Amino acid sequence: MTTVTLSKPISHGDKEITSLTFHEPTVGDLIAGETVGGASKTGQVAATLAAMADIPYPVFKTISARDFIRIDRDTKDLVGNVEQDGTK
Repeated sequence: MTTVTLSKPISHGDKEITSLTFHEPTVGDLIAGETVGGASKTGQVAATLAAMADIPYPVFKTISARDFIRIDRDTKDLVGNVEQDGTK
């Protein structure tokens, strides 16, 4: 698991979210990324990360771009984003 503190909190209902904890992705999370995220690579990554954090995709989309970039970087080891030659 990886926890990332957000530089700008987001809201989900009446809750303010200041950090997100991401679990190792399941096949279902990856499928959600492809299904919910649409044709955009960024959308697919965001939808996968939302599933990994157990928050709705529309809520995840309110995260600042700066936080999204940091989340993507900090969760790479969980997702196993590896180039085809095996390097990161």
